[in-house]
Amino acid sequence: MVKGRAFGVGVGPGDPELMTLKAVRLIRENEVIAFPGKVPEETTAYKIAVQAVPELKRKELLPVYMPMVTDRDMIEESHRKGAAVIEKILDQGRNVVFLTLGDSTIYCTFTYLQAILEEDGYETELVSGITSFCAAAARLNIPLAEWNEPVHIMPAMHRLETDLDQPGNYVLMKSGSHMSEVKAVLARSGRQVMMVENCGMTGEKIYRSVEEIPDDAGYFSLIIAKEDGPAL
Repeated sequence: MVKGRAFGVGVGPGDPELMTLKAVRLIRENEVIAFPGKVPEETTAYKIAVQAVPELKRKELLPVYMPMVTDRDMIEESHRKGAAVIEKILDQGRNVVFLTLGDSTIYCTFTYLQAILEEDGYETELVSGITSFCAAAARLNIPLAEWNEPVHIMPAMHRLETDLDQPGNYVLMKSGSHMSEVKAVLARSGRQVMMVENCGMTGEKIYRSVEEIPDDAGYFSLIIAKEDGPAL
């Protein structure tokens, strides 16, 4: 029997209207839809996608639980277990569409599974979605970069020791759990700071300075730190 293919599909940052036509089509054309969590219906990816594709409720929903821990051995074990869950479906000749927030190539859990699946001989495909930082810039009604400006994209919680001292603009992702430390880095940088919390979701909030940002901001908090002055 021909094995199925695993798709890592980005559903965008939160607004269901920002899902791509391709993401919608793949959900509609395939029966097994996977989610990164114990209960698919409780995942953010499901809550976004079901608004754009109501028939998702009638699909076979596959939970792929990978706990957020720092122990490398536990992380690798959870990735192996997650890949094994998907491989059981692929061995039946059925595809698996794994839904992920934002874009499937930016700090995406599926890519760890992808490496294992490909190593085990299965075909995979990444399907791009609108990134959280592009959506946040649009929500702030600002360009993310102009003319010759570089853009530096960083997982803030893993880079707290870094000064934002390179030319160009910074995007800080995964900031919520260490916000007070992140704010200290931002204050030292002297940059123009803006943040969108829960972009495109219920409870969306916009902040336009370091001072406005609360220390208890949520997990889905994205910061844009720009150089002062226009790019010429």
